Amino acid sequence: MQKQTPNTSRRSEASRRAILAAAFDLVGEVGYAKLTIEAIAARAGVGKQTIYRWWPSKGAVLFDAFLAMSEGPEGEPAPEAALPDTGDLEADLKAVLRETVEEFNDPRIDLPTRALTGEIVHDTQLAVAYAERLHAPVHALKRRRLRAAQEAGELAEDVDLDVVVDMIWAPIMQRWLLRSGPLTVEYADRVVETALAGLRPRPAQKPPVSAD
Repeated sequence: MQKQTPNTSRRSEASRRAILAAAFDLVGEVGYAKLTIEAIAARAGVGKQTIYRWWPSKGAVLFDAFLAMSEGPEGEPAPEAALPDTGDLEADLKAVLRETVEEFNDPRIDLPTRALTGEIVHDTQLAVAYAERLHAPVHALKRRRLRAAQEAGELAEDVDLDVVVDMIWAPIMQRWLLRSGPLTVEYADRVVETALAGLRPRPAQKPPVSAD
């Protein structure tokens, strides 16, 4: 009977996912300051050199752990994402922001996200990776949905969609990051309502009636 050749790619993928899961779980348990490559390796059941072969720092491991949350069970890329488009922009934005609020309020998501955010501020290489691999694609999805709304007449034709993205999502991020107030679905709804109140198409002004 012929011996089966070990599937090294499958074994490597299993190790990679174990490392990412370990990093995500550990940072929630001990905090980023106490997170170490050695601890991640021990939790994942691999040697620390395996981690250093794939990632330059614990921040890079944690970032990939976030990206892995959207992968399939065997590490396959997630299907192409899109924001909901029911034809009602206000309802769709409220649904997305409510989900964002729920994620930020989940302790399992909150602590690792704060750790990653803080590391991005100090690590230029990680900041570049975040901008290219996460921020830019997600920003494009948001812009695409707003563009569809603009074409449908739900937003004024002359608004800058990149600025609109910031107007809608930045208040949620700021309130969460700075803990400047309660982060609730009611607040998310008010953000959407307030932003759209100034972004909807404006009625054409009638020319002034001449006194002559």
